[in-house]
Amino acid sequence: MSFFEDIAAALDREGIESRVHDETMFVPITADVEIQFVEVDPHLPAANVYIAAADVDEDDEEFEAVLVSVVFSVESAVATVAEHMATDEVVTVLRDLLEGTDERIADLEFFQDSVNSQLVRAEVGESAELQVLVEVVEGEPCASVSFVALSDNYDDLMGDAIGELWESDGDAELTDEDRARLFETIHTEAISEAEVLDLGRFADFDRLFDVLSLAADQAEDWEAQLLPVEDDFDEPDVYDIFGEDDGELLDDDPAEGDDAVDAEDAGAHFAAQPEAGPQATASRDTRTEIDPAAEDPDQDEV
Repeated sequence: MSFFEDIAAALDREGIESRVHDETMFVPITADVEIQFVEVDPHLPAANVYIAAADVDEDDEEFEAVLVSVVFSVESAVATVAEHMATDEVVTVLRDLLEGTDERIADLEFFQDSVNSQLVRAEVGESAELQVLVEVVEGEPCASVSFVALSDNYDDLMGDAIGELWESDGDAELTDEDRARLFETIHTEAISEAEVLDLGRFADFDRLFDVLSLAADQAEDWEAQLLPVEDDFDEPDVYDIFGEDDGELLDDDPAEGDDAVDAEDAGAHFAAQPEAGPQATASRDTRTEIDPAAEDPDQDEV
């Protein structure tokens, strides 16, 4: 079998369609985009990988396929197709969130993060946000959702920041890009003190929209219940279960003199014993029941 025949068979097992014309294999990603494999060495084997617009006349002067990678095995060819299909799904979900195409999120107005293009946010409740990060993880497209309850002084901080950033200061006047970047930095610092409720990661995007709809309905209740965690709470007492603090108690024992004599006698007794062999270890015996295997078989019962 040829290189393209091997790739086509592998793609077919994954449920992905393909077709071959001359020295080019076409794999549709969407109705508008396709991947093209162009064989450059049938013996190595090797093929260039292009991203191109689908259903375009090859004689069109504006048509141009973009080289994105080179593959040398069937496995890498299948992985390349899967990666581009996952990336396209991420783009589709982000577009649906930003445009509100699903009626379940009709009441949410998502906007794209100015730093991370794969992160979108929507204001909910009194002073909270829904944040959705859509990305490819281990070859699978998925979305991570967080509910962020902002601090009470968030509006004041952002108001002051907007006032400072949009003021012209002579030669130090900032461009719109600089202002947007600084604004995002201040926003990140402002939400560092926020309370975050992790709603999970979803590979099922239909379920994602159900979760977002529920989150929008529950926003005010969640916001009211997400109270700041106190850092200076009292820790529970930790008791010495191994008796390492018994020495402090012995200092107050009225029979301290007798204990000292007993300790000397005990020390003399242990000094007369032979040293332990190399297999001896120092450890605490934590057994609470008699171990039949540990009893001396030669010892007479009492």
